[in-house]
Amino acid sequence: MALSIGLVGLPNSGKSTLLNALTGLRAATASYPFTTIEPNVGVVPVEDKRLDQLSELLRPERTVGTTVEFVDVAGLVKGASRGEGLGAQFLGHLRNVDAIAMVLRVFQSADVVHTLGGIDPERDAEVLWLELGLADLAVVQRRLSNIRQVARSGDKEARQEIGVLERFEEALGDRSVLQGLLADDFAAQTARGMQLLTAKPAMYVLNIGEEGFEQAGQVRRMTEMGSAENRPVCSIFSQREDELNQLDPAEAREYRELLEMSENALNVLVRTAYSLLDLRTFFTIDGPEVRAWTVVAGTKAPAAAGKIHSDFERGFIRAEVVDWRELVEAGSIASARQHGRVRLEGKEYEVRDGDVIHFRFAT
Repeated sequence: MALSIGLVGLPNSGKSTLLNALTGLRAATASYPFTTIEPNVGVVPVEDKRLDQLSELLRPERTVGTTVEFVDVAGLVKGASRGEGLGAQFLGHLRNVDAIAMVLRVFQSADVVHTLGGIDPERDAEVLWLELGLADLAVVQRRLSNIRQVARSGDKEARQEIGVLERFEEALGDRSVLQGLLADDFAAQTARGMQLLTAKPAMYVLNIGEEGFEQAGQVRRMTEMGSAENRPVCSIFSQREDELNQLDPAEAREYRELLEMSENALNVLVRTAYSLLDLRTFFTIDGPEVRAWTVVAGTKAPAAAGKIHSDFERGFIRAEVVDWRELVEAGSIASARQHGRVRLEGKEYEVRDGDVIHFRFAT
């Protein structure tokens, strides 16, 4: 399944423009709140130069990369957790995403009103976390009401869950997020099972405009805030990215070189998300197809094989592994084997970023 990222922000933060820049979806944008009514979803391929080099070397019939899905819901406002605004109707769409990208407005525009007045990304982040936290609090309290009835029968696991949920309730009631309460495996598992929003990995995406002294200060403060919270921060000029994406690709490349833009917005956000989620990419070569797969760091070979097919995991025997660079240098799998570049790994092998793997399994 595609990596899924939910875009969260206040109205007129530029989420839909960012989505357009990332996906070319052409979501509606305007200078008034609640342009996004229904959730916008875009799925785009992840650029990977390693996959490109493998494809160029091996000339497969098909090259299949990984993908990322972006989900953009209506802007949240104060009181969203109580049903205020349109964003509250779509919070449920965010509970299935792998990570949250909190889009914070830094750009200035006299034509695009800010629903809270002046530009202040720190304040906006506080409002958004509050509303997500209050929405989580309602979910936790409903679950507590149900599980307490189960616990009365003496169910030990239910009692353990009550202890975790009560800590969640206290933290959320104090307007805190759940990030600091998830070191315990049972607590983390409980939060994932309930799809709590403030327990999801999150990043800050600063929607910037033309550089200015005030903007530079806001970006610096948000970077410091993200560092203190252990959340990555990236800055994207969504409006310019969207405009460049509407040009002919060759013309867009010229403008990027002129503007000294080393990466496009999609690459910046995907790279940040992969780092946030601690993801690794491995590659498989199966007859006419070269394909990229994504797993969490620490995934062992059988589980990685299971990403391809459950039979591969059940019948796993061993993995034949070569680093993608060594394969490119060798020129072919046969040459890599001849020069001792291909390793045999067992069930305890943890997949590394850039591995090219052939799985052996029993049927």
